[in-house]
Amino acid sequence: MPAPKDEAADRRGVQVIARAAAVLRALKDHPQGLSLGELAKLLGLARSTVQRIVDALDAENLVISASPTRGVRLGPALLALAGATRFEIAELARPTMQDLSRECGETVDLSVLDGDKLVFVEQIAAGMHQLRAESAIGVSFPLHSTAPGKAMLAALEPTALANLRSRLKLLRLTPRTVTSWSVLDAELVQVRRDGAAFDLEENSQGICAVAMALALPQGEMAALSLPVPAQRFAEARPRLERALRAHCERLRVALGSGRT
Repeated sequence: MPAPKDEAADRRGVQVIARAAAVLRALKDHPQGLSLGELAKLLGLARSTVQRIVDALDAENLVISASPTRGVRLGPALLALAGATRFEIAELARPTMQDLSRECGETVDLSVLDGDKLVFVEQIAAGMHQLRAESAIGVSFPLHSTAPGKAMLAALEPTALANLRSRLKLLRLTPRTVTSWSVLDAELVQVRRDGAAFDLEENSQGICAVAMALALPQGEMAALSLPVPAQRFAEARPRLERALRAHCERLRVALGSGRT
């Protein structure tokens, strides 16, 4: 068992990494750069804390000076990291996602299972509607409250799902979030039967979604999903489900897997 001091050091180390990631994400949204004061205000951190984090990131060229007056911006070392970040499923699925988005006029997301959460790795944003649902690539979401998350849970082998259950916290995110395993298990049975999973304002109020899982040849799990503003989801639901099912079947054939 680690000593209490070791545990405290581990927690501080994790916190530093999380704060460094927050700095990088903030700079991603402000390519012109931010001053230390602006970063501190945006992240709710002490300026001295931001200074230490930025100095460490600057030493690795993960951030660089934006200008004498604009503080720092993302650095060139990130280009090498980004170039090494490659998701084969995103490249394979992109043409299908583009076809699906054109057919439905909605945003299409591709996510992969990452332990006890899902992460978006590709997105085709729709331009047909002024009001649309979009999330950024690289953002993670819970499994129990999202359509792609439930689709992937339903597609897991029983042993894998049993091992994951103890790690999942069914937190309430909206008044509609399922927080009971008995209710979620019943929904997963239906997802296995029908092939489609739904988020009916369970993760974010005002946003619904339909998703279907993709079992990848390497044993990984992914899902395609169509997030839609709630005000037009009910009417569009049958059409979206039919289109998603057809495109997922074609993609499964291309991936060499007919499994849902």
